[in-house]
Amino acid sequence: MDRLEEMIPYLLHWYRYNARVLPWREDPSAYHVWISEIMLQQTRVEAVRSYYQRFLAELPDIRALAECPDDRLMKLWEGLGYYSRCRNLKKAAQLVCEQYGGELPADYKKLRELPGIGDYTAGAVSSIAFGLPEPAVDGNLLRVCARLTGSREDILSPAVKKNLTERLRAVMPERESGALNQALMDLGACICLPNGTPHCEDCPLMHLCVAFSEGTVSEIPVRAAKKERRTEKRTVFLLFREGRVLLHKRPEKGLLAGLYEFPNVSGALTAKAAKEALKELLPMLSLTDGKLKKEEDAVHIFTHIKWEMKAYRGTVSAEDSALSEDYIWVDENAFKAECSVPSAFGKWDVFSKKG
Repeated sequence: MDRLEEMIPYLLHWYRYNARVLPWREDPSAYHVWISEIMLQQTRVEAVRSYYQRFLAELPDIRALAECPDDRLMKLWEGLGYYSRCRNLKKAAQLVCEQYGGELPADYKKLRELPGIGDYTAGAVSSIAFGLPEPAVDGNLLRVCARLTGSREDILSPAVKKNLTERLRAVMPERESGALNQALMDLGACICLPNGTPHCEDCPLMHLCVAFSEGTVSEIPVRAAKKERRTEKRTVFLLFREGRVLLHKRPEKGLLAGLYEFPNVSGALTAKAAKEALKELLPMLSLTDGKLKKEEDAVHIFTHIKWEMKAYRGTVSAEDSALSEDYIWVDENAFKAECSVPSAFGKWDVFSKKG
């Protein structure tokens, strides 16, 4: 018997008594599973809990999501990062309303065709919400199965992932596929850890695990070396006018598309160079006292880029009409309630002191 098939009864028994209590498991409708799985991509479970509950309180169904204004949707997502996930949620919701009457289809292939839904999410929704025998293969599952079978293949290889998906699909239980996928998720998150020492003594699959029996748990899984993250240096301007801060809306495509940011330029500039750069960027503004005050430096890490940022605060005078439409002045209430500013700029609590 294949070890992947052999593990199933042990894993399901363990899950019945050890399943994590998570809000999206209380009512695992297709919409709830979908939203939770998208939020959980690249984000810790504990961080997602409050976002998930707040999101559903305002957008309780797919039609509400499809009709939500972009700025409000971005504000609800603020802090979760990877904003393309959120934009794809709305695109998919609109398609679901147009093509499927506002309900996600109980079909793996049709789910897979929706924006932002990959193999893993389609498998999770199919199995958990609809009971279809589809695997949900992510990093947790790849790690668990690599250790279980003693595989030294690169788990980042698409071919390895495809092969494991096919092997799992062949043994998925008809009635408990959702429970099996969630059991694998929990085992990977709580027992067969990615970092630190796995809790092998608590694992229901310890007696089946090749890596445990051979003492190679710390060597598996195998991953190809990632490309080195690129570093970009930026200078950020925290500009105030009559108690309001200046924000710039980023382009609709590219990194942090459509979100608000503090005006900024490339390079780590001295105060003198920053003043010159500000004049070039926003020539209609003038510093009321001619000075820029240095703020704390900040670093933000994206998947493939690291931003190293210097920041300067200043008070300016300008006519609103002199600014292009992608710049806006906002007060503290609007800043906190309406404008989605990504966490990359979260280092500076701009309203803790007025400019």
